[in-house]
Amino acid sequence: MARTATVNYHVHKNERQAFHLDAGGIAGNLISPDLEPTQVALKDTRSVSDVVCFKQDAVEFANAPSAVQDFAGDEWHAAYDRELMQLFTSRVGAQEVLIFDHTVRVDDPDAIRKPARNVHSDYSEDGAKQRLIDLLGVEKAAEWSKGHYAFINVWRPIAQPINSAPLGFVRPSSIDPADWILLDLIYPDRVGQIMGLVGNPSHEWLYRSKMTPDEVAFFNIYDNQGLPSIAHSALDMVEDPEVTTIRKSIESRTLVRY
Repeated sequence: MARTATVNYHVHKNERQAFHLDAGGIAGNLISPDLEPTQVALKDTRSVSDVVCFKQDAVEFANAPSAVQDFAGDEWHAAYDRELMQLFTSRVGAQEVLIFDHTVRVDDPDAIRKPARNVHSDYSEDGAKQRLIDLLGVEKAAEWSKGHYAFINVWRPIAQPINSAPLGFVRPSSIDPADWILLDLIYPDRVGQIMGLVGNPSHEWLYRSKMTPDEVAFFNIYDNQGLPSIAHSALDMVEDPEVTTIRKSIESRTLVRY
């Protein structure tokens, strides 16, 4: 049976739109632009023969058990970073990997970081180039820019299989370039830029049902040699109404050089 979910698309407007994060200096306080809730059909990559491949679709799902079970505090960072480096070396052929952010999200109204429920990609082209400089400095960023680099995210469930609010992706080949809009991210101390996606009936939504902590999704955010950035969002859906576990996940942001 085909599955469906609700997602929140962005909308075209004449003026530039923005998210205000930690608004008013309150951690986790988010003011968002207008969003359009839309029901979409889902293709479950666990049950279909259509292979989803990173080099073609900008997303891939993999079995990648971790020795880290508890993501509280900071002591796990070094061990988990080594695992992610090995994943990228073996799966995408990365020669260098810089892991610069881990975000634990909990689907709870009181959580500081909740699942992102808007269809987006984390960087625009200008945003990615600025982030490269922020991370490496001007001279090293210029060196990396002469070759092939990319920003890639890794998403993993924590503690329990995902029963609600799984992460969904829009297959890049189903997106019209006009569906993308630029959005500002306004923090108390800086301004960033991401891309939001406007609804289109042609969009093909992918997800993997009941992902476990032994599985990951790794997906392309920006690639300076043309692999598309993939739109993604938490999906408003429940796999099994009899299950009451809360969705908890960790998303890691990385910069890789090929």
